[in-house]
Amino acid sequence: MPPSERRSTRTTVCAAAAESRPRLSLRVLRGRAGVLGPGKADLLEGIDQTGSIAAAGRRLKMSYKRAWQLAEELNRGFRDPLIEASKGGSGGGGAQLTVLGREVLRRYRRIEAACSQAAAADLAALQRRMARD
Repeated sequence: MPPSERRSTRTTVCAAAAESRPRLSLRVLRGRAGVLGPGKADLLEGIDQTGSIAAAGRRLKMSYKRAWQLAEELNRGFRDPLIEASKGGSGGGGAQLTVLGREVLRRYRRIEAACSQAAAADLAALQRRMARD
């Protein structure tokens, strides 16, 4: 097998192994409503990287409508907007995170990392006791 194929096989095996490990999924709730979770955080990150709500949605294999719905929910869920969008047209539209949007994303990712670190030993113990695929 050529080295390029070995690398891709190894990457696929590593990705599959990572997917079978137990992991946490963090959601920030207010009452029953989900204010921020993995999908919304990924959308914020995508908007920050691409400068576009539509492009961020495509990266996440999300419909244009769903990406905009989540962006609107994010903006409604906080006192000030997290995302500023400009309409399209001949010059094209775009979107960017506000200062608050970057702060919210940064804090969410920090909470995620802290939770994962705090739970690592217990997740490993659970994995050892889980049924094999």
